[in-house]
Amino acid sequence: MPPRRRVPAAAGRSAVLAWQHDPDLADRETTATAVRYSLEELAQQAPGRSVEVRVPPFGAVQCIAGQTHTRGTPPNVIETDAATWLALVVGQLGWEQAWQSGSLRVSGHRADLAPYLPLV
Repeated sequence: MPPRRRVPAAAGRSAVLAWQHDPDLADRETTATAVRYSLEELAQQAPGRSVEVRVPPFGAVQCIAGQTHTRGTPPNVIETDAATWLALVVGQLGWEQAWQSGSLRVSGHRADLAPYLPLV
């Protein structure tokens, strides 16, 4: 069962669109809301607990069905910064391009979000 939403959908979509329109003008609150909403959206679209996606300092989510972990660092982890994450979410950046540039830190054989992106 996917986690309940903490960011109202309308506020989240608005924040993502504001960031997409001009990332340089998006303030910290807008960026944080966009990241948190998009992480929740990922968890809704790919429910599960086999992969952990981290976008520090704004949030993290577990997603994608498969073998789950119960303690410690999960075997499948994706970590990136907010700008890279949101660029992936809106389709301004491709998964392979982000990975090749070193913007993604990926571990584990299931840590591939390409089939789920872009989200918005």
